[in-house]
Amino acid sequence: MEFEQLDLGDARLNKRARLLMERMAADPTASVPQACQGWGETIAAYRFFDNEKVQWHAILEPHWQQTQKRMQAHQVVLCLQDTTELDFNGQDALGLGPLTYEAQRGMFVHPTYAVTPQREPLGILDAWMWAREKKDDSGQRGGPKESLRWIEGYERIAEMAPDMPSTRLVYVADREADLMALMERADELGNPADWLVRASHNRSLPEGDKLWERATCGEAVGEIAFPMAARQGVKARTVHQRLWLQRVQLPASEGKSIAATCLVAREFDAPAGVKPIEWRLLTNRVASTLDEATELIEWYRARWEIEILFDGLP
Repeated sequence: MEFEQLDLGDARLNKRARLLMERMAADPTASVPQACQGWGETIAAYRFFDNEKVQWHAILEPHWQQTQKRMQAHQVVLCLQDTTELDFNGQDALGLGPLTYEAQRGMFVHPTYAVTPQREPLGILDAWMWAREKKDDSGQRGGPKESLRWIEGYERIAEMAPDMPSTRLVYVADREADLMALMERADELGNPADWLVRASHNRSLPEGDKLWERATCGEAVGEIAFPMAARQGVKARTVHQRLWLQRVQLPASEGKSIAATCLVAREFDAPAGVKPIEWRLLTNRVASTLDEATELIEWYRARWEIEILFDGLP
């Protein structure tokens, strides 16, 4: 049903693609020979992968369409953005580039993953994929500017918004997306989709003070508590945070400014020896109450769904 509208330009390719999807969905961690039933299927699978007529976006197109249909049934949909590495180090493959470490070989993928505020997965909406170029003798790296993926990710979501008038779309991203260029682009488009990003820069404000200090200069709007699951080296615990909200004008290009709400969530009473959790979030949405702040925190916490989805990819 998900790939009913699949059209690769050849009925045989469509049939092979659907069969491969069934095989790989049955055991996502299996290698191609393990997933296929017999050597004949394996050879046919590699022939399919090597077919220049088969493009990845054509395979994903029907899934994108089904995802958008599912989104229309919800009042709010979170569009989560993140980047992961596809590590093919040591494998004989063409078109790879350096990863976090120059000696590693692979590719990067930057998807947009749609979920409800209740963490129900709806599907993938978009994807940016690229291989980095090697650094030259001066230490510079060519190729497209990688920060563009965050801005283009928002633009794709904004393009969908008019077709979903009853659904509020919220772009959610981590600190790499704390880009004034992204906020300005959203403002130019009229903010057809909301944005919520974790702040990375303690910007200077027009009044002369700093963003994070301004945000916490008054009384907290309240406190929240939520469970944090155990992870490597860290025990599970309940996190208690105080929340501050402040509406500010962020300096932008050419003397302009962008209106934003800064939310600071600061953990208190953290266990001894554990670094307190503090999140500083920026959003175009106006928020002034504890309920509104809590909603924003819950939306940001849902961003970890994309971490779980792509954790452990090869």
